[in-house]
Amino acid sequence: MGKNIVDRINELARKAKNEGLTEEEKQEQKVLREKYIAAFRQSLTAALDSMVLVDTDGNMKKLRKMDIPQQ
Repeated sequence: MGKNIVDRINELARKAKNEGLTEEEKQEQKVLREKYIAAFRQSLTAALDSMVLVDTDGNMKKLRKMDIPQQ
């Protein structure tokens, strides 16, 4: 996720708080937030996929995938 996208999300949030957003800006904000959340989930999933658990005997086990309900 590029810094410019996060900066734009923050800029729109400030503008919404201070003066309000046009319909186009509201739509842009929605799309940018969805992209940010998708990138965050992908990053988190990749991090969790690379983790292993080590028991007291030194045996390594990968984490198993679970279905997480989408909101």
